[in-house]
Amino acid sequence: MTTRETILRAALKVVGEHGVGGLTNRRIGTAAGVSLGTLTYHFSSQTALLREAMLLFVEEETAKLAGFADAYREQGLSIEQAAVVVEHVIEQLPFGTDELAPHELYLQAARDPGLREASERCFAAYDELAVTILNALGVPSPERLAGPVVALIAGLQLRRLATGGAGVSAAESLMMLIRGAS
Repeated sequence: MTTRETILRAALKVVGEHGVGGLTNRRIGTAAGVSLGTLTYHFSSQTALLREAMLLFVEEETAKLAGFADAYREQGLSIEQAAVVVEHVIEQLPFGTDELAPHELYLQAARDPGLREASERCFAAYDELAVTILNALGVPSPERLAGPVVALIAGLQLRRLATGGAGVSAAESLMMLIRGAS
C-alpha cells in the first residue's frame, strides 16, 4: 500500500470515528503513521483529501458489489430472488464506523461544493451498477429505475446504521419499487 493510500484509508477511519468535523491533520497523520509534512505533501487541502478518499471508497465498493452481481448473474436469478440476495448483501455489510464514513462524506459534499464532483462520480458508479443488474434481470427501463434503487438501498443502509439494526425489509422494498415501475 502506498503512503498516499495509507493516508486516504486513515482519513476514512477518522471520518467514520469522529465525523468530518473531527477530521484534523494530526488525527489523520497519527492514524496513518505519517508526519504532518508527509500528509500535506500528498494533499494540499482537506477538500482534496476528502475527494480522493471518497473516490477510493467508491472504487472499492463498486468493485465489491460488481463481484456480487457477476456471481449471481450467472445463476439466472428472478427479480424476486435478486431482491432477497440484495437484502442478504446489505445484512452482511460492515456495521460500524467504517460504514459511517461514506455517509459523512456525502453530507459534507452537500456543504462543500469542492466535494460534489466526487460525490456525483460515486453515485454515478452506483447507478451504473444498478443499471447493469436491473438489465441482467430483464427489468424494463433500467436507467429510469437505477437512481431510485440506489436511493432506496442507501436510505435503508442509513436507517440500519441510525437505528442500530434491522428495520424495513430491503427485498420487500425493492420488489415494491420494481413492480410499481414495470
